[in-house]
Amino acid sequence: MTGILVVFTTFDKAEDARRMARSLLQKRLSACIQILGPIRSFYRWKGKEEEAEEWLCLIKTTQELYPELEAVILEQHPYETPEIVALPVVRGSRGYLEWVRQEVDIRGKLG
Repeated sequence: MTGILVVFTTFDKAEDARRMARSLLQKRLSACIQILGPIRSFYRWKGKEEEAEEWLCLIKTTQELYPELEAVILEQHPYETPEIVALPVVRGSRGYLEWVRQEVDIRGKLG
């Protein structure tokens, strides 16, 4: 394992997705956030089938920062129960993975 995660979360407004991306970057909880959309989501919510236009954020972070990243998403997200799913990066280019670690590891040097 690489210790790197890709975390998924969705928003119903592109501006909310951009706001979250900026917040996570400023807090050094992620090295990179990509926003994809609009996408169509189909899901069941409170017993009803739903369909919505959403914006998907792909957030690159480390396993050790995940708890803090999740807390920020939960605090700032407009959804009652936001999607927050983390997938481990099993393999990747050495340079990219090192870059992700360096971008979030700098947090300790800033304080």
